[in-house]
Amino acid sequence: MKKRPIEILVLSDIHLGTVGCHALELLQYLNSVNPKVIILNGDFIDVWNFKKYYWPDSHMMVLRTLITSMANGTDIYYLTGNHDEVLRKVSSLQLGPLFIRDKLVLNLNGERVWIFHGDIFDITMKHSKWIAKAGSHGYELLIILNRLTNYISEKLGKGKFSLSKKIKDSVKKAVRFIDDFETTAMDLAIEEGYDYVICGHIHQPKIRGYENEKGSVIYMNSGDWIENLTALEYDGEEWSMYRYSEGEFEAINRIEKNIKKRTIDDEVLIG
Repeated sequence: MKKRPIEILVLSDIHLGTVGCHALELLQYLNSVNPKVIILNGDFIDVWNFKKYYWPDSHMMVLRTLITSMANGTDIYYLTGNHDEVLRKVSSLQLGPLFIRDKLVLNLNGERVWIFHGDIFDITMKHSKWIAKAGSHGYELLIILNRLTNYISEKLGKGKFSLSKKIKDSVKKAVRFIDDFETTAMDLAIEEGYDYVICGHIHQPKIRGYENEKGSVIYMNSGDWIENLTALEYDGEEWSMYRYSEGEFEAINRIEKNIKKRTIDDEVLIG
């Protein structure tokens, strides 16, 4: 399988170590691209919800894939989030091609790009961390319930749906929080003179323009690998949103299986 070249890949909110993480899907995606730089924008490993007894092979394979990428020349910037905030104690650390930071500023074609996780805008994080952690555990339970309901729904031929997404979209406070988060990030980015601002944290993939009386900015959010399975890609000129598609990789897997089958058949005939 030929890998698609990318200049910069931004991933956030993967939450390795939790039941909700779509590690296998992420592996398929990572094995299909060849980025020069990977930015893990917070909550890569979920320290809050980490359990010693839950670490599937697929989660370890994600780590190995990223280590292999570094060995092959890819730089990885690990930007800390709230679920992996313990790494903020070492946020100036560099281990070869691995950089641990709290934020990152890039200059791309003369434009300044500001990248950080975004939990600094979360009031519950600042003043009531226990509430945020309780909400996180509740969210994980909701994801487990969602997996069960989707299994039953698919058996009945009705397809998948996201419980947490439906709840977020229907609760006015949640919608207002997302709007406030984005507006705060964009206003601050304009104030600081940035052309782009990239966040994670709220699990809402988006690319949008914004303008106020002081200027304009492009806001981007890379989403997550719990519900949306999205990433931001930069090809050297433009940013775009990647969305995982099962059908895309089913086709690739069928082609690879056919190639392997033909190779085996040819070896049998030759032998």
